[in-house]
Amino acid sequence: MKIDDKMIEKISGLASLEFGDEEKEKIRQDLEQILTFVEKLKELDTEDVEPLIYLSDNKNVLREDKAVNSITHDEAMLNAPGKTGRFFKVPKVINK
Repeated sequence: MKIDDKMIEKISGLASLEFGDEEKEKIRQDLEQILTFVEKLKELDTEDVEPLIYLSDNKNVLREDKAVNSITHDEAMLNAPGKTGRFFKVPKVINK
C-alpha cells in the first residue's frame, strides 16, 4: 500500500487534525514503517498455533458494581468553566 499525501489528508481530516509539510512527511515515513512491519509479520508460519483469546487464565474478573456519589452536582458545577442552568456548557466539536 502506498502512503501518499491524499491518504494523509484523509486521515488527518478524519482525526480533525492539521499538519504542516514537515509533519506530513514524518507521518508518511512512520506509516510506511508500520506497514513494513505488518508485512513482515505475514511471513510468520502460524499454521499450528492456537489463537490466543486471553493473555492470562483469569476470565471475567470483575469488581462488584456499586453506584456511589463521590461529589454532589453543585460541587461539580463549581469547577465548570461554563454552565447553563444545571448543565455543563461545552464548545461545539462536531463540524460536519
